[in-house]
Amino acid sequence: MNTPVARTAADLGPARYTWGGDEFLMVEVSEAMSLAANFRVMAIAAGLDADRPEGIVDLVPANASLLIRFDPDVLESTALLEQVKQVETAVREAQLGKLQTRVIEVPVWYEDPFTAEVEARFREGYHQDPSGTDLDYAAAVNGLSGRAELIARHHSQPWLVSMVGFVAGLPFMFQLTEQQKQLEVPKYLSPRTDTPGLCVGHGGCFSVIYSVRGGGGYQMFGVAAAPIYDSAAQNPDFTDTMVLFRPGDIVVFRPVNQDEYEHIQTQVDAGRFHYRMTDVEFDMAASLADPEGYNARIKEALQHA
Repeated sequence: MNTPVARTAADLGPARYTWGGDEFLMVEVSEAMSLAANFRVMAIAAGLDADRPEGIVDLVPANASLLIRFDPDVLESTALLEQVKQVETAVREAQLGKLQTRVIEVPVWYEDPFTAEVEARFREGYHQDPSGTDLDYAAAVNGLSGRAELIARHHSQPWLVSMVGFVAGLPFMFQLTEQQKQLEVPKYLSPRTDTPGLCVGHGGCFSVIYSVRGGGGYQMFGVAAAPIYDSAAQNPDFTDTMVLFRPGDIVVFRPVNQDEYEHIQTQVDAGRFHYRMTDVEFDMAASLADPEGYNARIKEALQHA
């Protein structure tokens, strides 16, 4: 299921540029997701944002590409393309591999009753293995002993938020571990029309947290205990933004039981819940050289937050 991907900036060539109508420019750094590709995308977005030309409406970084929306009445397409290419060339030649970011701990109730109820309604005709659970299926296709080992593998190593989208505030996360150790699971055969809010799902090599209840096709592993999208700014982490995650964040999942889940829910309802998080500098080269050792240092920094 694994395909070769770029491991370092040197493995990546120049970006590919394509237009989407009169208002969009797509910068494709690579055809496959990798740390190197995602870092280059974030570096290009940061470079453009630091010296933002008048007329750029939005910058939307994704796993291995950057979508730029612009106003053609303010910024000519040729001028935009020239500036973006200059930033992309500078980033490529610098081979940037460090990122100032945050580590955020996310409490998760694995094997929860909410996803179990939805799973029961969407087995026949929707799932590859109607006889078991999503965790059972994910463990089997990854050659693991069972759901306990699958859950341990899921929360044992941190995840990088490579992009945010699909619905408001939903993070796509790429696990910071060797490629052969990454969990990979096919999506449902047919998408569900229901997914619990804050469901922790997995499709391909990506984990997500569904910010709101709705349709979805990723395998369901559990539910996060606190909101990641808060339009009412009820809790302190949302006073400046209604969306918790941004590309480049590092997520550490922490398993909780029912009692702790319900305690966190009480804090959320009272407007007192605060995510444990801290600022860090993420070094891509150090992570690739010693993933487990570097991840241990990331998690240690979080413990001091």
